[in-house]
Amino acid sequence: MLRLAVPNKGALSEGAQSMLKEAGYRPRRDSKELVVVDEANGCELFFLRPRDIAVYVGEGTLDVGITGRDMLIDSGAPVEEIMPLGFGNSTFRLAAPAGAMSSVADLDGRRIATAYPGLLDKYLSDQGVDARVIKLDGAVETAIRLGVADAIADVVETGTTLRNVGLEVFGEPIMRSEAVLIKRQGAAETPGEGQLVRRFQGVVHARDFVMMDYDIRAERIEEAIALTPGMEGPTVSPLHREGWVAVRAMVRRQGHQQVMDQLWDIGARAILVTDIYACRL
Repeated sequence: MLRLAVPNKGALSEGAQSMLKEAGYRPRRDSKELVVVDEANGCELFFLRPRDIAVYVGEGTLDVGITGRDMLIDSGAPVEEIMPLGFGNSTFRLAAPAGAMSSVADLDGRRIATAYPGLLDKYLSDQGVDARVIKLDGAVETAIRLGVADAIADVVETGTTLRNVGLEVFGEPIMRSEAVLIKRQGAAETPGEGQLVRRFQGVVHARDFVMMDYDIRAERIEEAIALTPGMEGPTVSPLHREGWVAVRAMVRRQGHQQVMDQLWDIGARAILVTDIYACRL
């Protein structure tokens, strides 16, 4: 039975449970469930702190896990990324009092507070910067004001929280993170792992694409196919109306409205767009 580690709280937890449900696995019924046995899919789900998941997987206690790429790198655990999952996006950046610093070189000899010391140490080493890393748990925005640090490194979304305490981001992002599926480095594929990966890939693709159906005159079909090439090619069927065909193709969700406009301009009608729940490509 596949043993899968799942985040037990926060945005990562919500995204992971949504993906598991769409992939056909049994999600937990309430937040008090720490272990869920999904007999139908041969899977056992363990709900853990997101920061601990890489450690459990790296030690071989659990087969695979869902965590953030930032937490994966910060842990230093012997794990590898199987695939990105397309949710839980975040950016890890440096910040300091407004106007105080402009590049990573300004950090040389300074103190930097963060809740991700492993990730920050690796970044500073790669950049050749000699700085002191101050490890804090939780929010680090007040570390400078309290005299603990000269700068901070933290997950940033809009930057509003930082600006509210007089800080601003500087330099390039340390990294861009998202939820990832992980396994122990070098571990052989365990029973059920291939199925899990295929199902997750199907969900990711389904979220990236929509199904588009439309009718068009046969003499314009080549122009239409150029706009909606599909995966291995669109499905084209004759209509009862002479000289017309029906076309069905998968198109990227992003920009599908523009595709509809272009199809309309070349004479397509009855253009329909529907969501894809799951797929195998």
